[in-house]
Amino acid sequence: MMHYYLPDGKELSFDQPATGADIAAKIGPGLLKAALAIKVNGVAQDLSLAVHQDKAAIEILTLPSGQTTNPLGQEALALLRHDCAHVMAEAVQSLFPGARVTFGPATDNGFYYDFATSQSLSTDDFPAIEKKMAEIMNANKKFTREEWSRDQAIDYFTTRGEDFKAAWVKEIPGDEALTIYRQGEWLDLCRGPHAPSTGYLAKGGFKLMKLSGAYWRGDANNASLQRIYGTWFPSKKELDHYINQLVEAEKRDHRKIGKQLELFHFQEEAVGSVFWHPKGYQLWQVVEKYIRDKQRDNGYQEIKTPQLVNKKLWEASGHWEKFGAAMFVAEVADEETSFALKPMNCPCHVQVFNQGIKSYRDLPLRLAEFGACHRYEPSGALHGLMRVRAFTQDDAHIFCEEKDIVEECKNFSKLLFDVYRDFGFTDIAIKFSDRPNNRAGDDAVWDRAESALQTAIKATGKDFTLNKGEGAFYGPKLEYVLKDSLGRDWQCGTFQVDFVLPERLDALYTDRDGKRQRPVMLHRAILGSFERFIGILIEHYAGRLPFWLAPVQVVVAPITSDVNGYAGEVLRLLEENGIRAVADCRGEKINAKIRDHSLQYVPVIAVVGKEEEKNQSLALRLLGSAENEVLSLKKSIEKFQNLAIIKDT
Repeated sequence: MMHYYLPDGKELSFDQPATGADIAAKIGPGLLKAALAIKVNGVAQDLSLAVHQDKAAIEILTLPSGQTTNPLGQEALALLRHDCAHVMAEAVQSLFPGARVTFGPATDNGFYYDFATSQSLSTDDFPAIEKKMAEIMNANKKFTREEWSRDQAIDYFTTRGEDFKAAWVKEIPGDEALTIYRQGEWLDLCRGPHAPSTGYLAKGGFKLMKLSGAYWRGDANNASLQRIYGTWFPSKKELDHYINQLVEAEKRDHRKIGKQLELFHFQEEAVGSVFWHPKGYQLWQVVEKYIRDKQRDNGYQEIKTPQLVNKKLWEASGHWEKFGAAMFVAEVADEETSFALKPMNCPCHVQVFNQGIKSYRDLPLRLAEFGACHRYEPSGALHGLMRVRAFTQDDAHIFCEEKDIVEECKNFSKLLFDVYRDFGFTDIAIKFSDRPNNRAGDDAVWDRAESALQTAIKATGKDFTLNKGEGAFYGPKLEYVLKDSLGRDWQCGTFQVDFVLPERLDALYTDRDGKRQRPVMLHRAILGSFERFIGILIEHYAGRLPFWLAPVQVVVAPITSDVNGYAGEVLRLLEENGIRAVADCRGEKINAKIRDHSLQYVPVIAVVGKEEEKNQSLALRLLGSAENEVLSLKKSIEKFQNLAIIKDT
């Protein structure tokens, strides 16, 4: 007898090892019809394969309904997108004889396949490729898995000129099964798993998206390849939504808006670093002041630590071993050691904690820093403000006793949700990221840390999903993912429990019995990096920032030069009342001024003429409105101050 257990604890028994299809059928005919693959003790495999592990934990991957955040739904989506990559590869090789295939994985938003061909492909070929793909899907070709010997695979691919595949076969470890997947007559080297047939793809919507260059194994010294990107969604409606989202995202691209609004720029002399212009840095300062005030009100003390730190500290902390490839290293001619620009603030914060003798009465100690960090990112990965090499974090570390973890997590959770709400984000998902393969500390320490963090997040009453293997190298973490106005996910905030770094860097405090103990170190950030968060804000609001965030809140625009003096008086009065304002006294017509500042997304244009000067008033035009509202100076200032109040969204 074989016994299998479902997620709800229900037991299924069979006289002999059952296939995934057998298990799905026993649960119900509807499930069998929707099933794509089966997970056995967390590992996905084809429905056609037997499950030989007695008492195995079983999960069924089914056709996803909607762009679900459910982990199983995401796995199912990735599986079908990988199926679609195989279908695309068959279509390309059918239409372009001689095209050779390399790799074709699923991605976060779709899939791609790299091809080597003497014929240059173009986006003009996409309609023909899509037509052939639809034919393959509608033919409902069965995916079948075969195990081949290495000699058989090398001979097969070499004979057909598939030298990339033959080369890859030689690199697969000898103790690993070499699997081939067929769909009809076409086949490819692949680990799998796959859905039962190509017909499952016909139920959704797909589209080829773009064409780009690539290199074999990602090395510019290797052969050049052509990469075709595509996407697949469970329904045509979801595909259309995604395409529309991309169109809108293009309009909201923070790089274009940043240039339009004169906020920042990049240049080759400082790759991956931002040149902030006056208005951009004003926005930065508004965000910084907001976070500083919030942290101060929540018991944080702000510190500042060095950017260039001796290699010895990074070796002691473990970052040199685990993170060294991402560090910028400096050598000093007359010194024997190396220095590194800090990629994170954590070890330096421990140094501040270690100064003087700490008692349990000093804990929790919350140290915050707007820490300037540097990490090497390949130039191809850089993307405006979203991916840079030089960035500033709203970083903080809480040194506390183990009993304080739950309360600190609850306090942080409330603070984070308050901050996100103020910035206009209300849809927040939480992921629990447990131990990665590359980590410091033994399993017993990780067991304690993961247990403490799970207890803490459950105490907040917030739902969360498991993000397996994605913890930091020194401890498990919570990842807070916000959804923007286009429905896109952005992981920004983190909360991490760390028993490792205090041990490695010898952090100690005196407990109630006078004994020396290690504090727990809680790493936390809300915005993540200022650069990235500001980029997210720009795209979320399409550049039309709310009044409280806008770098210029009011432009005073005189109709004629005769009232420039009054415009100057108004400007002084606004600035005295905390309003970020400028006066436009150019010799342009008023309509030109209104147009120019509307294109700069200034929230309010205050028009002044002879009548306004006489009555000590302003004619206010709000962004997006064609009408003016005339108010006295006093009422205008009251209106601006009311607009500057952060409103719940």
